[in-house]
Amino acid sequence: MAEFKNPSQQGGGGQDNKSLFVMMFVMIAVFFGLQYFRGKNNPQTASPSSPATTQSAPAKPGIPSGAPAAGPAAPAGKLSAANAVPTVQAPAESTTTVENELYRITFTNRGGQVRSWLLKNYKDNDGKPLNLVHEQAAQKFGYPLSLYTYDPAVTATVNNALYVPSATGNLSAPASLTFKYSDGNVQATKTFSFDETYVLHADVVVTRAGSPIRALISWPGGFGDQDNANAYAGSSLDFTRDGKEQHLEPKKVSGGDTLNGPFDWAGVSGQYFAAIFLPDNPQDATVATLHNQLDVAKTIRRTGFGSAKGAIDVPILGAALGDISGHTQTRIYAGPKAVNVLKAIHSTGDKVTLEPLLDFGFFGPIGKYLFLSLQFIHSHITSNWGWAIIILTLLINVLILPLRIKTMQSGLKMQRIQPQMDAIKERYKKYKATDPKRNEMNAEIMKLQKDNGVNMFGGCIPTLIQLPLLFAFFGMLPKVVELRQAHWFWLPDLTSADPYHILPIVMVISQFLMQFYTPSPGVDPQQQKMMAFMMPAVSGYFVWNYASGLGLYWAVGNLFGIAQQAVMNRTSLGREMREIAAKRARRKSGTSVTTIQGKR
Repeated sequence: MAEFKNPSQQGGGGQDNKSLFVMMFVMIAVFFGLQYFRGKNNPQTASPSSPATTQSAPAKPGIPSGAPAAGPAAPAGKLSAANAVPTVQAPAESTTTVENELYRITFTNRGGQVRSWLLKNYKDNDGKPLNLVHEQAAQKFGYPLSLYTYDPAVTATVNNALYVPSATGNLSAPASLTFKYSDGNVQATKTFSFDETYVLHADVVVTRAGSPIRALISWPGGFGDQDNANAYAGSSLDFTRDGKEQHLEPKKVSGGDTLNGPFDWAGVSGQYFAAIFLPDNPQDATVATLHNQLDVAKTIRRTGFGSAKGAIDVPILGAALGDISGHTQTRIYAGPKAVNVLKAIHSTGDKVTLEPLLDFGFFGPIGKYLFLSLQFIHSHITSNWGWAIIILTLLINVLILPLRIKTMQSGLKMQRIQPQMDAIKERYKKYKATDPKRNEMNAEIMKLQKDNGVNMFGGCIPTLIQLPLLFAFFGMLPKVVELRQAHWFWLPDLTSADPYHILPIVMVISQFLMQFYTPSPGVDPQQQKMMAFMMPAVSGYFVWNYASGLGLYWAVGNLFGIAQQAVMNRTSLGREMREIAAKRARRKSGTSVTTIQGKR
């Protein structure tokens, strides 16, 4: 696990052991020497009642700062018998299971931490309840709800000791579970409270020689559903300060840093699940960032990792939250990044919810409403997410149908004046592109278009509408847990690539036919032919290994467009456009040729 360097440590300088002339000086030297030694090796905070708590300057949002300075420790040898605490240790390891309708959490009294966290409503690739604990990462970096302190020795002690639990066996929520440990010097108490939701409450106190130690409760890293490259690439460190959220990808997270509050909430998330702390005292909260590398070559499906046979190192992000007083009290959300669930969880004081945890990227607002539309269709029309995507695609295309008709009308007007535009260009072709005369040519063309009611950008409007929707789908589909493992015919998971690559092939063919059937007035036939082959190839490559839900949306949109264009080409408007295009092609070639302007 990444370690923190305490800024209160100071190097150099020993005690003056040669001052043996006066016994008083010796005692003073020994006293201050012990003070220094304890201060260096016990990075703890001052007592919560002490007004002289020292901490580092608040860090800017997203910019890690050093670990907080520790307050003074009690001198060694000064602990009186009255302050001594009895030893509290269990004789053997035991487990306690806490269960509600959503999860089944198994605690071990070794460290008072979680060994498994099963989500009943979500399955792994074997069809079993999903374990949120990343077992391989946990064995190496620590289990969920373990403790993190700024002293490696204390961290090892409190996470490996056998605590005495308040209960063993099975507990049904609502319930409370307390773990206690003491070796006579270090004392730790961890209390967890559970209800019927995904949220539990943690209360943690660790002391040494009666003084609080800064002990942060942690989720050391990773989630049990991370079994491919996309799952690790989608992990992030997330937090919100004063209602403004930040999502830091692995390359921007430095292991061993401390972020100072206030925090409305903070934690880590994967592609579909998250572990988030919601501190009871946001103003006094600090977050330790944990970033490690893990070789998963022998334990993971190689999807997305290529065919390399060597080590596969992936980033493992973790976070730990504590309070500057040394007494950590926080709620903890560990569950799916489902919109309806996240909206219902509020930070302390109801300032913000966890909804911003679901980040859809640059086109996030559009992606959010697309998903809400999908969710409405799924709830009220069909119970299958694949059919919901198809219905939404058809609705979108029906809504933009009037714009396509307008575009076709604008294209016809453009074709009608195309000979006049060609004549204007012919008059000015002797001038170079940098010649001022070219401005006169552009002015004449613009006047001709204006006089004939031609909007030169009219043909771009449907594309300008559809592209943001496409990119919004691109950012949204792989991140919504509701579509995880959602099937449609041969597609086992709409958030994963088509295993048989049927959809990409259908999409390439439909994209070509779409280009073939759609007239493009004013575009050179050779250029049109090149685009008819290039665009489908690029689109096919784009979705070959991407979420099959995107390919379904794209392919259905193309098929709808082909049917729509086929009908429009048979109208008087379409026939006139084809006739004009054919005449123009014959004039250019001097013979009757088949063009790609539309169906013959």
